[in-house]
Amino acid sequence: MTGEFDLYGVFVPSLAAWMLIAFAISVPLRRVLAGIGLYRLVWHRPLFDLALYVILLGAVVAVAVPLTS
Repeated sequence: MTGEFDLYGVFVPSLAAWMLIAFAISVPLRRVLAGIGLYRLVWHRPLFDLALYVILLGAVVAVAVPLTS
């Protein structure tokens, strides 16, 4: 597994790409959670959103790492 990939001559860390993917997943997921009213049960919404993002990032990395090995 390499720690970065080449994007037109610029080496970009793999984590940066995974973070963008996790963010792209979290935006519609937060809208769905707000739409069904889950945030009424959450004490601190920004903290919940951060935890959700970290969980999604871990899932994206866990899925991506075996694919790159």
